[in-house]
Amino acid sequence: MAQVLDPLPSGSQDPIVCCYVNATSRIQIARISNLPNWYFERVVFPGQRLIFEAPPEGLLEIHCGMMASAILSDTIPCDRLQVEDVLPTALDPEHQQRLEELNDGMGVSSESITEPATAS
Repeated sequence: MAQVLDPLPSGSQDPIVCCYVNATSRIQIARISNLPNWYFERVVFPGQRLIFEAPPEGLLEIHCGMMASAILSDTIPCDRLQVEDVLPTALDPEHQQRLEELNDGMGVSSESITEPATAS
């Protein structure tokens, strides 16, 4: 399912493209709530890579836990999650679609192996 990117807060200058990977075996909630007039929240499944655009002063909160409870397990400054020289920071619709594909796992190559393995 495609995700709709939240528009950045008005007055935000020089947004950065960030990447967070859920390296745990549990579902996590990634949230940025420290910026006025803007709220970002996504569910991040185990092994999933979340690519998003945010102001450098944003703080990504990682919440984990069971069904009815969530515990704040980490807070990461967005500038530490910045992806260097991979995607432009001024996103047009084509780049937004690429981010959505990467978040949905469609940006991963699924080429099959055509030659059998040989014993050494």
